[in-house]
Amino acid sequence: MPPTLRRWLPLIIIATGAVLGLVLLRDRLSFESLAENHDALLAYGAANPLLTPALFIAAYVVVVAFSIPGAIWVTLTGGFLFGVFPGVLYNVSGATLGALLLFLAVRAGFGERLRARIDAGDGAVRRLSDGIRANEVPVLLSMRLIPAVPFFVANLIPAFLGVAVWRFVWTTLLGILPGALVYTWVGAGLGEVFARGETPDLGVIFEPYILGPLLGLAALSLLPVVLKKLRRA
Repeated sequence: MPPTLRRWLPLIIIATGAVLGLVLLRDRLSFESLAENHDALLAYGAANPLLTPALFIAAYVVVVAFSIPGAIWVTLTGGFLFGVFPGVLYNVSGATLGALLLFLAVRAGFGERLRARIDAGDGAVRRLSDGIRANEVPVLLSMRLIPAVPFFVANLIPAFLGVAVWRFVWTTLLGILPGALVYTWVGAGLGEVFARGETPDLGVIFEPYILGPLLGLAALSLLPVVLKKLRRA
């Protein structure tokens, strides 16, 4: 296989999977689909207690790796099927593994070449890149903790900047845990929501009593950056 094709093959697979997933799963990753199939999902989970978690994590990996819209419904399903615990562990595991696959595919495709081009420049992009690299862990954690940063964007930026794999993995796992816990908790209560014929409040993460602590954690993760700036002043 030519080196160029080998480098681009992971991205080709990701792009193809993303298109297929968008076409085939667009209507399946929704509240309506979950509401229609919740009894069947519970029955399957009860009949296959060992296989169901493995299939669920694999499905979550696929959704995240291919950036298929609807990951939030997968998270809710994890809470609905498995409860807050171990549901949150399954959700975080699937999301982290999927993010890792996307990160590796992007880095293999053009991450290293893009990083070299950024390093060769001397403009605003180079200064921004240097600033992020000098504070990798705080920046990576804050991107995960702040709900306004799209998940797939937080997977791409580290790949472009050449972040170490192990650092990407543990900051992803730790950074998404609070938000995953919130939505897993919402998913665990979906049985009552279905019984009442209602729709879950997905804006709960933006409520002050939840958003406040998340922003506080994000600010805490950036504290070393602030302290470093103050020492240099």
